[in-house]
Amino acid sequence: MDVVALAKHVPNVSGNPPEIAEADFRLRREHADAGLDPSDEPSLELAVRIAEETGGEATVVSMGPEQAVKTVWKALAFGAHRGVLVTDDALAGADALVTARVLAAAIARRPFDLVIAGVESTDGATGTMPMTLAELLQVPCATFARRVSVEERRVSIERQTASGYDVVECDLPAVLTVTLGAAQPRYPSLRETIQAKKKPLERLTLADLELDADDVRATQNVVAVEIAPERHAGEVVDDVSEALERIVGVLREASLL
Repeated sequence: MDVVALAKHVPNVSGNPPEIAEADFRLRREHADAGLDPSDEPSLELAVRIAEETGGEATVVSMGPEQAVKTVWKALAFGAHRGVLVTDDALAGADALVTARVLAAAIARRPFDLVIAGVESTDGATGTMPMTLAELLQVPCATFARRVSVEERRVSIERQTASGYDVVECDLPAVLTVTLGAAQPRYPSLRETIQAKKKPLERLTLADLELDADDVRATQNVVAVEIAPERHAGEVVDDVSEALERIVGVLREASLL
């Protein structure tokens, strides 16, 4: 079974606040602490496991600046067989729709059975790109999978919900998004990390994908960035008898009653 795992190059893997360019409000992705999005690690692990169990191949596909090659190398160290990196200056500032178009064009170049992604990235956090990708690839999409089972030409998942889970099944090929609990990522050894740089890695541009400037023109623009206000401490009501009255008062102040 041929499985594709998506890997995103994000600017703040270490947890430090990302740097934002003043001119266009874009995140800086060339810094030393940029790298593989932690939310992609379970999907990478799952893709490699399924490929190993079915005698297939796991391919890592990523879109980003040239520095994103180290993200692909790290993903290959997880056990993936080959990597694909789409990098082009015209992709700077790409939104979720443009990203989906580019990834769809890269993935569609070869037959595939499954495309696996994290639920949402840690930088954009839109959570919409995988569903858009599935639509462009014209395949079903199963989301928020906490467990995944593949048998013959069908995939079954436990879709995590607020009250438990739903069982969702669909035919292959398909796109899946998985939660952090879907698989425990392995920790690549030094040898695996070194060998990753020797694995096949295909670098593609928009011309290679037969896409032009109109295809990757973003429809969304960031016009301002503001620091979120700090959360203030809550109010403590010592007298239990006054608690209900105070709660009602707060709700009225907020025009919720």
